[in-house]
Amino acid sequence: MALNSVSALVLDGVTVFEFGVICEVFGIDRSADGVPAIDFKVCGPAAGRPLRTSVGAQLVPDHGLDGLIGADVVAVPAVAGPPEAYPREALDALRAAHEAGSTVLTVCSGVFIAGAAGLLDGRRCTTHWMHADELVRRFPTAIVDRNVLFVDDGDLITSAGTAAGIDASLHLVRRELGSAVTNIIARRMVVPPQRDGGQRQYIDQPIPARCSEGFAPQLDWILANLEAPHTVATLARRASMSSRTFARRFVEETGTTPMQWVTDQRVLYARRMLEETDLDVDRVAERVGFGNATLLRHHFRRIVGVAPSDYRRRFARAS
Repeated sequence: MALNSVSALVLDGVTVFEFGVICEVFGIDRSADGVPAIDFKVCGPAAGRPLRTSVGAQLVPDHGLDGLIGADVVAVPAVAGPPEAYPREALDALRAAHEAGSTVLTVCSGVFIAGAAGLLDGRRCTTHWMHADELVRRFPTAIVDRNVLFVDDGDLITSAGTAAGIDASLHLVRRELGSAVTNIIARRMVVPPQRDGGQRQYIDQPIPARCSEGFAPQLDWILANLEAPHTVATLARRASMSSRTFARRFVEETGTTPMQWVTDQRVLYARRMLEETDLDVDRVAERVGFGNATLLRHHFRRIVGVAPSDYRRRFARAS
């Protein structure tokens, strides 16, 4: 799938944060920063007809439902109101776009719109935990995963509550455009490239935003020397601290232990190498500091949820 065009489907009762997430990730021109330009359209039941939002304001889409057809992605934010109120013509247009090849991305309870369009039958999906029981009741053939931030089921990506839409959207960017582009967008949004919090979700572990300026150089040095052997004692000596003080400060600064953070960063670096190079797994393991493929496979599967070879097949960038 390409990611050249994204159409947002908005209906009466659209929730502004979820709609804003879609606009922020896909609708802002960041070509000057190296992000490929995306043809972004806001589509409603009728072009120029105002729609109610969930907060008492109005939204006026520039395009009608015909703007969905041919889009690489149709993004569907949440809508306040019962599925019975969804316009039939909007559901028909969403289904037609999906059948024509569009990937459908839903944010929070936007998944109910996809369900009403018949797109959830036999498909894995998720939604906000508050709506999970209702999703199961309304769409009993859907396979609802309640414990994840988002589900990537190929041409259907569904996300849990509100901010999880950021994770799902950035995941889609990563899947189609790679890590470098995702990192540019995330940095501009001041969010991690992907938030931790799911099973079998391709999770990044970036340097925590709350890390102090005084401690950040320690993390920078580790990142620049991941291939070297590290222990708490060697890292503490370099920081001119006792091992006990260093370990305590590290947890305070990052929320995790030194060696878990190093392992996470090695896996993250391995992911990028699997995406962007053709080095074999043994060489990747050496470059990221695991030393051998067996150790890389163990930590990679534990953290990412799949084997390195499976990850490469899915995410490697075409040369």
